[in-house]
Amino acid sequence: MSTALTQVGPRLRAARRDRGLTLDELAGRSGMSTSTLSRLESGKRQPSLALLLPLTQQLGIRIDDLLPDAAGDPRVRRAVERRDGLIIAPLTLDRSPVQAYKITYPAVETAPEGRVHDGYEWLFVLSGRIRLSLDGHEHIIEQGEAAEFDTQLPHSISATAEGPAEVLSIFSAAGERMHTLAPRQP
Repeated sequence: MSTALTQVGPRLRAARRDRGLTLDELAGRSGMSTSTLSRLESGKRQPSLALLLPLTQQLGIRIDDLLPDAAGDPRVRRAVERRDGLIIAPLTLDRSPVQAYKITYPAVETAPEGRVHDGYEWLFVLSGRIRLSLDGHEHIIEQGEAAEFDTQLPHSISATAEGPAEVLSIFSAAGERMHTLAPRQP
């Protein structure tokens, strides 16, 4: 059996468990025996289109989700975005489970208004100093320092008035959508 096919069983099991289904439940919904599904998941039965189609339909996934990703080009070739004085350079592939960016913040006199949203954020100051307003408290984060926080706390990030700052930011998926894709409020 090819390397790709040997990964179908464990990925099928993981998808079933992620949805909180037992072998009996998924097998019944898919019109197959529990024994057949168990043998598919353990790699003792070779997967076929006829067996996988009803399973993927019940799990709400594509057959491609059961196969390993093609090696492809690992280089990140996403466009740098400029918005509201920020320069946002993506450092990860768009399909990565966690997103990383190098963000350049322009110098500003006062911190922007804080926002709240789902997610989590980690940051590292590459150059300059940033002002992290977090839950009503202002923190100055210096070059070489890191911070992490739950984005459900009111927060804003900006450079200080002394000059621009470059930051490496890592976001969970929800935080990434808010910070890099959502339009800024005036």
